[in-house]
Amino acid sequence: MELTPRLIGRRVVLETMERAHRDALLAAASDGELWKLEVTNVPGADSMDEYIETALRGWDEGTVIPFVTTIDGKVIGSTRFWKLDRKNRNVEIGHTWIAQSWQRSIANTEAKFLMLQYAFETLDLIRVQFTTDELNQRSRSAILRLGAVEEGLIRNERIMPNGRKRNSLRFSIIDDEWPGVKARLLERLGASE
Repeated sequence: MELTPRLIGRRVVLETMERAHRDALLAAASDGELWKLEVTNVPGADSMDEYIETALRGWDEGTVIPFVTTIDGKVIGSTRFWKLDRKNRNVEIGHTWIAQSWQRSIANTEAKFLMLQYAFETLDLIRVQFTTDELNQRSRSAILRLGAVEEGLIRNERIMPNGRKRNSLRFSIIDDEWPGVKARLLERLGASE
């Protein structure tokens, strides 16, 4: 296992996920009782340990890079690279959730910027994809605001905790698009290089 990156932005820092983050992640998920959402899968008290262990197992296998999202040292959520395919130079950003009090803030945009920058400029990937529930309009809008391109519907892509067969929408950003996406995100974040 290589050293997990620490991605540092102006406000957001993405820290390596560790077992020691359990209680802080649970507190963040409790802000809005996010595990009750039907259009995403956020861990609660009964599933947090498995959530962390799955992420760390993927890290050991080389297919996942898991993070906790922090602002001012406080854990406000989680995100990860997963389905990392170094041979074909692509990855998916997913398992992303943010405490309700930080939703609709700059936190998600800055976290995604840091991840995209790392994916394209450090890992030298050619494709980053996102997948969300077709019913999750908030997530779909956020992904499009990043500059991702909607690619299509994947039918019966997974079974949700309540047993619903979920159709998912797939989006991506490719390496040729990254310079333009980066410029727009930096403008949105009020930063300049």
